[in-house]
Amino acid sequence: MSIRSIDPSFHVTSQIKPSQLREIAELGFKTVICMRPDKEGFLQPSFEEVEEAARGAGLEAHYLPVIPGSISFDQARQLKDLLARQSGPILAYCASGMRCVAAYDLAKRA
Repeated sequence: MSIRSIDPSFHVTSQIKPSQLREIAELGFKTVICMRPDKEGFLQPSFEEVEEAARGAGLEAHYLPVIPGSISFDQARQLKDLLARQSGPILAYCASGMRCVAAYDLAKRA
């Protein structure tokens, strides 16, 4: 898992596994945001599996699926609202982390 810091409160990574959620919590994250639609990739865990493991690790989990190259202003506003309600560092993930960065950039302008 390679985590990149976008700012002190928002970080991105590629697809995570349910087994990594305890480590993510130990790193100090409070929330994970899945921006990858279920069944997008081969052997990708479902959001439900990630959410269950996140809650077991004491993390909040949110599902904001974004189709690559198709981030809508509505999704950007949803992300902006979600970011405003969270306390502590956030880890967002998708296939590579790039659409999370793009959605964050758009959310900052929404």
